[in-house]
Amino acid sequence: MEFYTLTLPNGIRCIHKQVRSAVAHCSLTIGTGSRDELPAEYGMAHLAEHAIFKGTTHRRAYHINSRLENLGGELNAYTTKEETVVHATTLRSDFAKAAELIADVVFHATFPERELEMEKEVIIDEINSYKDSPSERIFDDFEDLIFAGSPLGHNILGSKAAIARYDRDSLRAFVARTYNTDQMVFASIGNISERRFRETVERYFGGVTRSERSFVRMPQRPYAPFDKAVHRSTHQAHCMLGGRAYDLNDERRLALSLLVNLLGGPSANSLLNTSVREKHGLSYSIEAGYTPFSDSGIASIYFGTDKDKVDKCLDLIHAELRKVCSNPLSPRQLSMAKKQFVGQLSIAMEGNEGYMLGAAKSYLVYGTVDSMDRIFRKVAAITQEEVLQVANEIFGAPLSSLLYR
Repeated sequence: MEFYTLTLPNGIRCIHKQVRSAVAHCSLTIGTGSRDELPAEYGMAHLAEHAIFKGTTHRRAYHINSRLENLGGELNAYTTKEETVVHATTLRSDFAKAAELIADVVFHATFPERELEMEKEVIIDEINSYKDSPSERIFDDFEDLIFAGSPLGHNILGSKAAIARYDRDSLRAFVARTYNTDQMVFASIGNISERRFRETVERYFGGVTRSERSFVRMPQRPYAPFDKAVHRSTHQAHCMLGGRAYDLNDERRLALSLLVNLLGGPSANSLLNTSVREKHGLSYSIEAGYTPFSDSGIASIYFGTDKDKVDKCLDLIHAELRKVCSNPLSPRQLSMAKKQFVGQLSIAMEGNEGYMLGAAKSYLVYGTVDSMDRIFRKVAAITQEEVLQVANEIFGAPLSSLLYR
């Protein structure tokens, strides 16, 4: 493994990679997201992520915001369906300050009522902004249908009515139930020695009281493909098609990632971009995506177009899907797809922060971090038959769903 690792007595796992850089990145990844909310807590994980910055037993909100920014650094956080991540970037010399601040906001947050009420207004404004973005909203609408009746489906932001009724006590209860030390990984990357890293995490995270997860995530309900239109007043039509996909522990996930990248990845020569945008000029934005979760996943294709061009776009998309489902990629196609995929991964990993965040999630899920060489060997081993099988399992007609608005 490329990372130095240790586990604190309280169960918090720690990983570090020493690199030559004047900048250090660190993060605490918590295995708690919106799917871990109870029905009466929808939106709570995201609210908690905001609220931990509003005051601790040691600092007020202003002092939290100023601690690293005054040094030219940054402190931020985000919430997903399965994780909450607090991360910081500083100069190498300020690494310990960043680690201490992360520990303070996560483990000593007080959720002062006055600050909490103001932050709830910020989130309500975020919800309003999100509702004004149909190209973003359709992704959540699609996930809600794909995972209907399951915690993975509901929106991370929650509703305005729910956010308004949450208070300090409900936040404390949620954090106490879900911020478990056995579901945490502290990660860092920078020119920090292993000894300094170990001393830092032992000092600021070693004294945290041990807590173990006492609940299990609700399993997904059976998936029923759908074809649904939602009529909204927008200039463009927004469409998504796809279905459930492989989870984080499925060995086929890498072949699916390769296929999705070939179909609608960020490159201008992706199959769908070439057909729908370059050859026919029907859509400015068309993309394919795959997101694996701990026990399921979702693969999708999104495009926006004029309302009278939806059927033509769908015809072109289905034509490309039929090709990858009917015939194996040629050796040359597969070789080029692998080179492109590996190149994109390599470029993405040049950013130390993204590399660290990905490694932290990997360590949280798998207890290990694959080296880039190992990942490249896995990509190289993907066969034409594997890609064809994955294409039929994920994008075959009986399994695909469509949402249009």
